[in-house]
Amino acid sequence: MRIGVLGTGMVGRALAGRLAGLGHDVVVGTRDVNQTLARNEPDGMGNPPYAEWQKDNPEVRLVLFAEAGAHGELMLVDVANPLDFSQGFPPLLSVANTDSLGEQIQRAFPDARVVKTLNTMNAYVMIEPTRVPGRHSVFLAGEDGSAKESVKGLLGEFGWTEEAIFDLGGIRAARGTEMYLPLWLSLMGTLGTGDFNIQVVKA
Repeated sequence: MRIGVLGTGMVGRALAGRLAGLGHDVVVGTRDVNQTLARNEPDGMGNPPYAEWQKDNPEVRLVLFAEAGAHGELMLVDVANPLDFSQGFPPLLSVANTDSLGEQIQRAFPDARVVKTLNTMNAYVMIEPTRVPGRHSVFLAGEDGSAKESVKGLLGEFGWTEEAIFDLGGIRAARGTEMYLPLWLSLMGTLGTGDFNIQVVKA
């Protein structure tokens, strides 16, 4: 599958590297290719410069956002949370309750088949669920059933079992998964690690 990943941060790198390793044709999008490759300092999260990651992942091309968007096929998978760092850390949500980032993306690109998923865990658990022992859950939401089935296929390639995947319905359900972030941050502080997830248990 041709896949365009938008963003060169920790999440984008994790997804792009894993997807390329699974045999997909992956490009990463950025605002300015030369500027991104020229950076030689760690980013705000302490991750090494993108150019170092690129050396270890030569099969993944770095292109402009527009080219990355055109490269991708089938759907738009939204794994982001609407983070607002204007008041420092921990971040607030820039949108909540009556709207979501997932819905905003769908409105901005009405012809795209937007699917929200993987935004309730850290990047490494996204692509390697066995980092967390036992059964735990991943959610998805979107308006297009066939797009959600394709995303389920990608999740399966990452190692998520069918029983772990919960389809929450339309894209409006992204509100709930995005608003989980404050609880996730509190749990990370309590546990001292991001290698955890939640499990939905039904009687």
